[in-house]
Amino acid sequence: MLTIYNTLSKTKEVFKPLEGNKVRMYVCGMTVYDFCHLGHGRSMVAFDLVTRWLRYSGYDLTYVRNITDIDDKIINRANENGESFDALTARMIDAMHEDERRLNILPPDQEPRATDHIAGMHAMIQTLIDKGYAYAPGNGDVYYRVGKFVGYGKLSRKKIEDLRIGARIEVDEAKQDPLDFVLWKGVKPGEPSWESPWGPGRPGWHIECSVMSTCCLGESFDIHGGGNDLEFPHHENEIAQSEAATGKQYANSWMHCGMIRINGEKMSKSLNNFFTIRDVLDKYHPEVVRYLLVSSHYRSSINYSEDSLRESKGALERFYHALRGLPRVAAKGGEEYVERFTAAMNDDFGTPEACAVLFDLVREINRLRESDPQAAAGLAGRLRELGDLLGVLQLDADDFLRAGAEGKVDAAEVEALIQARLQARADKNWAESDRIRDQLTAMGVVLEDGKGGTTWRLAD
Repeated sequence: MLTIYNTLSKTKEVFKPLEGNKVRMYVCGMTVYDFCHLGHGRSMVAFDLVTRWLRYSGYDLTYVRNITDIDDKIINRANENGESFDALTARMIDAMHEDERRLNILPPDQEPRATDHIAGMHAMIQTLIDKGYAYAPGNGDVYYRVGKFVGYGKLSRKKIEDLRIGARIEVDEAKQDPLDFVLWKGVKPGEPSWESPWGPGRPGWHIECSVMSTCCLGESFDIHGGGNDLEFPHHENEIAQSEAATGKQYANSWMHCGMIRINGEKMSKSLNNFFTIRDVLDKYHPEVVRYLLVSSHYRSSINYSEDSLRESKGALERFYHALRGLPRVAAKGGEEYVERFTAAMNDDFGTPEACAVLFDLVREINRLRESDPQAAAGLAGRLRELGDLLGVLQLDADDFLRAGAEGKVDAAEVEALIQARLQARADKNWAESDRIRDQLTAMGVVLEDGKGGTTWRLAD
């Protein structure tokens, strides 16, 4: 029985889809003005994990993750580059998809873009105006009237009276209340714009997700997700807009993943303390980065450091050493590990406990490797099966353990030296055998002698 922590109720709840076995999930995606940083990767991997588990559990999932392809940052960056906003966003979307593929992230079922839903935004904004939840002051802008929505603050637990303290209206704004937020922005010189009933302009950020989610999934759906930095004001404003427009509960469950932190601060472009996904993947194997992101609980923050990446690499090496030399066969045996893994994942996607199960499974594989290699191979298949639910352990063991060897050592030379050492050992020429091992060690090669022969990998 799957339980999910619902940010709206602040409790774990038994998950029950709104409609039979169908699950509809919407996750706030990227604003594509630059390369994705590792904080974006955290959210992508977290909801990829949710996607994999829901489907493994038998749910018929529709996963929608949007792209924000128009906003202030995009316009400013395009102007800095001397290119059109759509040329910039096209390049960044391609780069984002490349990052996803390298991190073994499954693509969402639908990936709507804000600029394709302008007409829907006009319709929802007009509905809000008609119901008295929004107003157009006549300067080309349209604002949402926060004070009219009775439930405002129910997600973040913020109170309107507290938010008003210190809030103010900018000189060039026509708000009735400092808390009111923009739904439609009147055109400014040099900015892209679309025609609207209130004059040319472009959408505000919050209205985009309300429209794209309800267009793709309906007025009410099962799960809305994103990073916990979006809880307020973005998700709070989505609820206010959507529920005022439809009169229905917007999302049944709200999931928020934790942030990547650098020296205790959130990794973000605004703080200029971020590492792009591709920066990190230039130094570390993609599976090492992915394992770092899945081995911590999705709601917790992750402190990014060289030490944490080395720990992730070490964990994967233990897994792949257990798989090494065993034939790829169908999973067999180890049902108790499946039960424990399932219990962990069904408890709000408890990946730390699920990873602990994998380590226990590795110990059993290593125990049986010599005495019962057939049973060990079946359990190795089970390890790959469970690893796949985390998006890891699908590579050839030697390929992973030798990753990065290209350009550092000549694999053919290493293999030739290993064969020469084996011959020396067969001839009982121990001095020559030791000399060759020392030569390989100096090359940064670690030898591992086992029942199935000698294998090698690069030293850390």
